[in-house]
Amino acid sequence: MQGLTAEQKARVEKILSQMTLEEKIGQMNQVSPSIVGGFDVPFEELIEMMTDGRISKEEFGRIMSTATQDFHEEEIRRGEVGSLMVQDPVKVNELQKIAVEESRLGIPLIFGLDVIHGFRSVYPIAIAEAGSFDTELMEKTAAMAAKESRASGVAWHFAPMVDVARDARWGRVSEGPGEDPYLGSRFAEAKIRGLQDDHSTTENYVAACLKHYAAYGACESGRDYNTVGMAMNVFYNNYLKTFEAGVKAGAQTVMAAFNDLNGVPCTVNKFLLRDILKDSLGFPGFVVSDANAIRECVVHGIAEDDKDAGVKAAIAGMDMDMGTGIYHDHLVEAVKSGKVSLEVIDEAARRILSVKMWLGLFDHPYVSEEAMKRYEVLPEEHTSLAQEAAEKSIVLLKNEDNVLPLSKDAKISLVGSLADSREEIIGAWAMSWQEKDCVSIREGMEAEFKNVRYFACGGPEGDLNMNEIIAAGDYADVIVAVCGETVAMSGEASSRASITLPGRQKELLEMLMQTGKPVVLVLMNGRPLALEWENSYVPTIVEAWHLGIRMGNAVARVLSGEVNPEGRLSSSFPAVTGQCPVYYNHPNTGRPGSKSKFTSRYLDAPLDSLYPFGYGLSYTHYSYDNLQVKEAAGALEISVDVKNDGEAAGRETVQLYMQDVAASLVRPVKELKGFEKVALNPGEKKTVHFTLAKQDMGFYDNDRNYLLEDGLFRIYAGGNSREVLMQEVQVSFA
Repeated sequence: MQGLTAEQKARVEKILSQMTLEEKIGQMNQVSPSIVGGFDVPFEELIEMMTDGRISKEEFGRIMSTATQDFHEEEIRRGEVGSLMVQDPVKVNELQKIAVEESRLGIPLIFGLDVIHGFRSVYPIAIAEAGSFDTELMEKTAAMAAKESRASGVAWHFAPMVDVARDARWGRVSEGPGEDPYLGSRFAEAKIRGLQDDHSTTENYVAACLKHYAAYGACESGRDYNTVGMAMNVFYNNYLKTFEAGVKAGAQTVMAAFNDLNGVPCTVNKFLLRDILKDSLGFPGFVVSDANAIRECVVHGIAEDDKDAGVKAAIAGMDMDMGTGIYHDHLVEAVKSGKVSLEVIDEAARRILSVKMWLGLFDHPYVSEEAMKRYEVLPEEHTSLAQEAAEKSIVLLKNEDNVLPLSKDAKISLVGSLADSREEIIGAWAMSWQEKDCVSIREGMEAEFKNVRYFACGGPEGDLNMNEIIAAGDYADVIVAVCGETVAMSGEASSRASITLPGRQKELLEMLMQTGKPVVLVLMNGRPLALEWENSYVPTIVEAWHLGIRMGNAVARVLSGEVNPEGRLSSSFPAVTGQCPVYYNHPNTGRPGSKSKFTSRYLDAPLDSLYPFGYGLSYTHYSYDNLQVKEAAGALEISVDVKNDGEAAGRETVQLYMQDVAASLVRPVKELKGFEKVALNPGEKKTVHFTLAKQDMGFYDNDRNYLLEDGLFRIYAGGNSREVLMQEVQVSFA
């Protein structure tokens, strides 16, 4: 087990040798509190109802406070539960006491939770934070979340989500680092370091969980839970990369995806779970199913019934069942009848016990009273980091006539119902935040500017208020319109067939434009949107995503110029929905898209994305020159000059791309191979150096062989995937 001492490994083996079959299978059983009484639905469904908007956070709290809950105390006492999803530290200690002091062997529980982008200090959704291109920041926010959750007894995060996603119709693009496997891999590594590496005390680290393994981001037509089919070279070169990076970084657990891959659901996919993950990549931790996924294999049509599904999942390498009870109910008989070997059960139990040992749960199972009180009020260190992450994730998409930054004395009409909402800044799959910690855009703007008036006017839902629209135009020197999606419009089970601005928001923008006042469009959304009309007619556009608890401060400081925007897009934006999936690193075709009819294009849409991967403007301008590429024995040594030609200091994201011009398989037109954040004062020029290892210039073929082929390569450097300098070089791998 990675990270265990010889003594700890011996402790695990000793415990395992003392366990009954029922106790071993108990470790493979994760449960949630069962809601008993007037609201008789599973806890997981109740959470889903809150996250997708069917019930409010307040209603969720009311139900949880009044309903009777079964925490499976008797099963815990019998050693039949390995994990629960609970985040109340008092209840955690109560249940842990039963496990440690009242069960036969005293094996502690592991408490897990979806902590996708922060615990109480919610920071930006992953698609936004990945656009900071700041791995040090990513690591810090993960470490902050680990400390906060561990103080509530949550020692296991179902994060990071590292699915490569290229179709913006899929709602879960919000939860992951975007379309690029290289950026996604650096994101995965940073998050694993932040969650897992501070072992100065057991209160500072948690077990990470790479999800969703694998290729979930390629679900057909962007429809959640849908089928996935792809060639092995596509899988290995793109969708496996982020998981491989996460495993190498030491991730302790992995969550299997809901989808099938080439006809076999990931939940029962031995090729994925055993052959690749555990055998080829050498993953030492345990694999958990997604919620209810083992039972859903019956619906998939890969299993006849629950028992068959449980047998297939266990044999395939699924170590823990999330929420169905199938392992608990059926695996004992399956082992006794010979359908599942005892070795399979021993392996799963060993992996789970080892992670618990690595977490220090055997020696420190309880949450201390001091830890429980630590975050009653969020420390300034945490709120400042959440704000820094939000500021660095904002992307300036358009700034015609330099409308931004705004004067702090300007008369600003702040428009849109989203602007006055604390709840809507948080983003999908944030479960532990408190409203008192949140700063809405209205609150942030009123604190930053002297003359702000708020007009609700309209939003993603509901009608328009014509009187308020007129009043907003009459008052303003400039109009800041906050438009986009509600939290419930992205995330799990929130795929959209059309990803234009929902509701009547386009009409709202048209009416605001007719006032003759400059309009700044601030977007709040969980996915790339199709913005062809907005880009054509609205002079200034800011992509602000869902940025977490300090979103209001971050947006206001960017609009005022106190912060020079430095975020870049981690996913391409289509002009129209019909371009989906659209991504920069696509394979070339024999007839690349052009104005000529017989090429790869649409008759009624642009050839390329509206805003490409890596794109983002600044309040200054950067120029590139003098790209140099030199071949060394094991690498290419690359340098490029970057200059700040404007009048404001800023940080540029210098991006390195590569193209393998002619290979035995068709290769992408560009692949990101490096990036560097560079701080530049006005007029300052720096030379940025990259080392591209030759080992990283190859690719997998359809037989899963990694190939390094001599030939012509193009090296690109620039500020985004489209606007780049280029040099050609002949490379030999001998």
